[in-house]
Amino acid sequence: MGDGMEFSHSPVLLKETLAGLKVFPGGTYIDATLGGGGHAGAILQGISPGGTLIGIDRDGEALEAARQNLEGRGFAADFIPVWDNFANLQGIAAGLGFGQVDGILFDLGVSSYQLDNPDRGFTYQQDAPLDMRMDQARGATAADLVNTLPERELARIIKDYGEERWARRIAGFIGARRQAGGRIETTKELVDLIKAAVPARARREGGHPARRTFQALRIAVNEELDIITPALFQAAQLLAPGGRLAVITFHSLEDRLVKKALIRLQGGCTCPPGLPECACSGQGPLRVITRRPVTPAGDEVEKNNRARSAKLRIAEKRQVLKERMGE
Repeated sequence: MGDGMEFSHSPVLLKETLAGLKVFPGGTYIDATLGGGGHAGAILQGISPGGTLIGIDRDGEALEAARQNLEGRGFAADFIPVWDNFANLQGIAAGLGFGQVDGILFDLGVSSYQLDNPDRGFTYQQDAPLDMRMDQARGATAADLVNTLPERELARIIKDYGEERWARRIAGFIGARRQAGGRIETTKELVDLIKAAVPARARREGGHPARRTFQALRIAVNEELDIITPALFQAAQLLAPGGRLAVITFHSLEDRLVKKALIRLQGGCTCPPGLPECACSGQGPLRVITRRPVTPAGDEVEKNNRARSAKLRIAEKRQVLKERMGE
């Protein structure tokens, strides 16, 4: 971790998540996005004695900090930390000898630790190298994308992943900087370019002018949206009958993907393409519990500003699938 970096985490929708997961003593659970370990600590308390929690994080720094935190609280015997990407959910569980689990949590997006550590380059509020990788051991940085992608592709990323109306203009200013022979290496350099690109009137509306572009680059660097749907399908297969899936999202792009995936997993044919006939009776493996997403109460938003956009969706693995028609 960075020198002097204090590790803390305020878990969002904690009570609602624990209730949705139906945490019970002796249960086996997966926190697929361990982050600061706030949800994990509460789950570990709920599954004691005799339970097991697998905590996955692709960020090695965050994983180690959470491990020290949780083991320091006496949870070492019940906690299995895993440095990996939740895109490999089923393989991780199988490698540890778990065929089924009682609950799985996804707390999507960037963690408090990553945002609060200025060295990581996730925030537009402090100057730092333009990195944004959740896993610093591999992959292209945000600086790599900004300095090498075609201007049209940069505009697409900023528009699609950041929902930024000034995407083309921002990409144009980045392109002009590159043509002038200047690389963009730090968050401050990028923020200054964005401020120059966004008209003054627009800068006075809708929060910090760099917020959407930074979100877009972070999503692109970490391929965040690409892995959500496949991971949810893996989770549905991994849950034991009656097991619960909880997913917390923080922006509309994530939430739309989660909502669509859960609808697909609840109903309609989910058989792989190529089968001569449907083998699932048109009934998916999950039953969606939350008709509308659960959102934080006003007092939680007051205490934790990052909770303001959070949405929680819960689904349950069906106990018994319907018999195939005609059998």
